[in-house]
Amino acid sequence: MEDFVRILTIFAEHHDQEGIGLNSNFLETNIINILLLLFGLIYLLRQFLGSALMARQAKVLLAIEESEERLKQANIRLEESRKQLAQTQVVIKQIKSEAELTAQKVRESILAQGKLDIERLTMTSKASIASAEGQVKQQIQQQIINLAINKVASQLQNQMTSAIQSKIMEHSIKQLGGKI
Repeated sequence: MEDFVRILTIFAEHHDQEGIGLNSNFLETNIINILLLLFGLIYLLRQFLGSALMARQAKVLLAIEESEERLKQANIRLEESRKQLAQTQVVIKQIKSEAELTAQKVRESILAQGKLDIERLTMTSKASIASAEGQVKQQIQQQIINLAINKVASQLQNQMTSAIQSKIMEHSIKQLGGKI
């Protein structure tokens, strides 16, 4: 308070020299009333502002705690998501390997079936060729037989006389008679 009074005295002395200054009469300037009002306001506002600041501090602390809790929950969810991602990647690898294995088996099955089909077609073709060869041989044999019979028949007609025909008929009758 003494320092305050000195400051006021310095201003008052300076006022006399310069023309601007403070009135050093405390009663005329109402400094006491202003100081009482100021101290009263500080005392009253301190309690009001203190309680408002305390309420604000409690809200901020609550918000910080809620944020920390949300952060913990987010970290837990993140860790769970990472675990699920790892499990999903393992499942995807298994599916890929199974798909590759299945594709390999299908490929091998198709190749094996193709080989069997080729062998069956080859055997069928060989059988068809053998059958055709047999038919051609049979037709050739039939033609040869027909030609031989025609040649023998024409030779017989040229060489056969009525005496030979009689002998053949008698011989045939004898053979038939022996069988009966």
